[in-house]
Amino acid sequence: MSYKTVTRISKTEAIKLFMNSDLLEIGNIANDIRKEIHPEGIVTFVIDRNINYTNICVCKCKFCAFYRNKDDKDAYVLDKETLKRKIEETKQLGGTQILLQGGLHPDLGIEFYEDMLMFIKDQNIWIHGFSPPEIIHISKMSGLTIEKTLERLIKAGLDSIPGGGAELLVDRERLRISPNKINSELWLKVMEIAHKLGLKTTATMMFKKGDNIDYILEHLDKIRELQDKTGGFTAFIPWPFQPDNTELGGEHVTAYEYLKVLALSRIYLDNIKNIQVSWVTQGPKIGQIGLYFGGNDFGSLMIEENVVAACGASYRISLEDMVYNIKRAGFIPAQRNMQYDILKVFE
Repeated sequence: MSYKTVTRISKTEAIKLFMNSDLLEIGNIANDIRKEIHPEGIVTFVIDRNINYTNICVCKCKFCAFYRNKDDKDAYVLDKETLKRKIEETKQLGGTQILLQGGLHPDLGIEFYEDMLMFIKDQNIWIHGFSPPEIIHISKMSGLTIEKTLERLIKAGLDSIPGGGAELLVDRERLRISPNKINSELWLKVMEIAHKLGLKTTATMMFKKGDNIDYILEHLDKIRELQDKTGGFTAFIPWPFQPDNTELGGEHVTAYEYLKVLALSRIYLDNIKNIQVSWVTQGPKIGQIGLYFGGNDFGSLMIEENVVAACGASYRISLEDMVYNIKRAGFIPAQRNMQYDILKVFE
């Protein structure tokens, strides 16, 4: 069985493929597609830092170990001095962007976010910030429409939007694991408006052990449908839920299960060029294998990461290790920016 990028498969076909194929079969299909889209054998990565400007959050998702209540002893909102230090360190390490995300703070209006963006932009770095739940929260706190909120944030310095908060775009599952978070329609609406305003974004999927394949395909289908409409997604990142220290709990997704979902993502999302492997949750070795299951991007160097780390994931990697792992897997490493422009090739 072989699919070319010009051949689109339906949800029904994708479910049959997933259920009836063994790991190597679905992996080979995904790898063939990856080679067709990226025949040059380059695997990209970005050097950035994940700055969580606050851990105070009213959403309190069951799968999150990072959030705090406002009166908790370890609750915080980063000051500008700390922000500047983190950005300077990032640039010294060759970083080109920051991933700026935080909790849904109950007291902060849009003026806070505009001021923070303008301060960061003065440091001359790309701001990949604010997931759709944050955008909706800011709009509600400020009494603004989504479009007006985005327009003001863009004017203040926002360059692109990460795909956080998607989890599974299946509302019955969202109600179970994150009842206070926005529904799938609002997540997609934020992304569509952002694309219309010229912002590029990424898309993610957090899946759990035992998630129904129908749920996974519903998520992938919604992403594919919006990409058909706007073309605004630069990459897709499927990553497995990390259950440690969370209210939701449960078992870890196995490497076998992760690689199969990764391959399915490459096969189904025929209109998204870049699929990112999740070495942060799976480790560099599985990240290497993922490059033969449809992945063409090794994600971020992750100078700093707090949210997934709070759930027990502890993988870290240096620039030298990033380059080494990609080369050892048989590919050419290349540093990129958020828009997938190649900045440096490591021969």
